[in-house]
Amino acid sequence: MGRKNSGVPIHGWISLDKPRGVTSAVAVARVKRALNAAKVGHGGTLDPLATGILPIALGEATKTVSFAMDGAKSYTFEVTWGAATATDDSEGAVIATSDKRPTTEEIVAALPAFIGAIQQVPPVYSAIKVDGERAYAKARRDEEVVLAARTVQVTDFRLTGMADADHARFAVDCGKGTYIRALVRDLAQAIGTVGHISELRRTRCGPFSEKTAISLDNLEALGHNAAQSAHLLPVETVLDDIPALALTAEEARRVSLGQSIALWPVAKRSPLTGLTPGMAVQAKCGDKLIAVAEVGDGMVRPVRVMNH
Repeated sequence: MGRKNSGVPIHGWISLDKPRGVTSAVAVARVKRALNAAKVGHGGTLDPLATGILPIALGEATKTVSFAMDGAKSYTFEVTWGAATATDDSEGAVIATSDKRPTTEEIVAALPAFIGAIQQVPPVYSAIKVDGERAYAKARRDEEVVLAARTVQVTDFRLTGMADADHARFAVDCGKGTYIRALVRDLAQAIGTVGHISELRRTRCGPFSEKTAISLDNLEALGHNAAQSAHLLPVETVLDDIPALALTAEEARRVSLGQSIALWPVAKRSPLTGLTPGMAVQAKCGDKLIAVAEVGDGMVRPVRVMNH
């Protein structure tokens, strides 16, 4: 018999402003302890070096984590020129140096090549699995790690300031799977130097932004009261971009039991167009989210049934 989660069933999202030096896993554990929550997860890992938006899923919201991870992201960061590190950030050992310091003009001229759908090789110190093991675990043992290039989407990459010749600040808007450390590594190479990230902040992750965020210290100070505060956002927060289908009470009952229902009667009463096979939809009865479902073969099939 499985062991039950201890704690209070709390359902929703928290836009956490993660402090520097804390891993995403530790941040989740601290939120879980502060709220005495039965089930907690996160949508989109942040490196320990990074600060900023770490979406925290509680209870039934953990069933919608993939939608948070698929959302667009925004970052601000500082690059230190002249030193490449093993981890592509300030926590790694220096593996190469250069005396070249790029000018504003050189940086601005290089940026367009990194906007749009680009090919990117992830950092070897990343959580990507190689032969069933995280790449960073192999890298820490000094094993050779070869990662394939992947297509990522960068919608904006701009220089925002240069405090001195050694440092530059940037802002990036990008899609799922983009490694900012790899962007910096490749930008420096394109300019003819080396560099690494010395500061990194995520300012947006899908629908979560600094506007609704709460710091870890403030959340811990609120404790159990956080679950009754405005900082607990609805489970549906990450589903705003997918269409909703209105179910009758009987359809909702069947979907809640994991049963598929006919699409046509539901679509007929929903002012939606362009429902295509494989599309994710919200199955709702009134204002209540019954399930995240999938459209296909004339049916609506529940994929993640909500139990709250």
